[in-house]
Amino acid sequence: MARRCAAIGRGVQTGNNVSHAHNKSRRRFLPNLHQVTLMSEILRERVRMKVTTTGLRTIEKRGGLDGFLLSTPNAKLEPAALKLKRRVKKVQANQAASTSS
Repeated sequence: MARRCAAIGRGVQTGNNVSHAHNKSRRRFLPNLHQVTLMSEILRERVRMKVTTTGLRTIEKRGGLDGFLLSTPNAKLEPAALKLKRRVKKVQANQAASTSS
């Protein structure tokens, strides 16, 4: 799963280079990916992800990695992020069960 944002799913797009003479040749627009380490407050561990700058801004806007994962619908998440979301929900449920007992 190369060149795809783990958070928002943005990947490679294609288009045309257009010269002054209006000749067209195919080209690729690559996403602005960065390997980042994000802290999960619920899991109490660091998570490494390939994220675009737009994805990173979205994560920060929604209150960090946990807030982003819990507020995003499953259909919009990449498989790696969906797996992480399941782990976060499981730990969150265990914490809630232990505090209520």
